Amino acid sequence: MKLIYLIAINFIGFLFMAVDKKRAVEHKWRISESALFAVGAIGGGLGSWLGMMVFKHKTKKWYFAIGMPVLIIVWVVFCYLCFL
Repeated sequence: MKLIYLIAINFIGFLFMAVDKKRAVEHKWRISESALFAVGAIGGGLGSWLGMMVFKHKTKKWYFAIGMPVLIIVWVVFCYLCFL
């Protein structure tokens, strides 16, 4: 069940980056940066980071370039401590 959650939330993080990039190109309403970080904070950091790299989105914003990898590290440590 925990693995399914992590797969799903990372897929959502990846999808959020794709949708936000598409909306940015089309000059439409965007997903807020706080929402993008919230998905990362609840376990979707890896998917969000992969979305950043694949879609070249938010890679120049230092707080995303540093923040998402930090969230990934925090989640790896959290999972290690809680589930092993």
